Amino acid sequence: MSFMKIVRFWVPAAILVGGVVLVIVRGGDETSLEGCAALWGAGLSVALLNWLHRIGVSGDSARAEEDAARAYFARYGKWPDEVPPRQGS
Repeated sequence: MSFMKIVRFWVPAAILVGGVVLVIVRGGDETSLEGCAALWGAGLSVALLNWLHRIGVSGDSARAEEDAARAYFARYGKWPDEVPPRQGS
């Protein structure tokens, strides 16, 4: 199991489970419910930050593809996915 999977999935899940365990151990009193809400807020925040990070990182690959296509255009004068014109139709 990679370190990134632990950070992306297991850390938020452990925080959420911790909130539920707190309520069970303390018997569902008001303090445990407030603690559970705080832990759930923290766990969901970690999950949201992980998701936002993944969205931001995914733009890097698109940028790299565009840079490669521009380099191809500069070298050959056409885009890599451009279909050559038909000859003599």
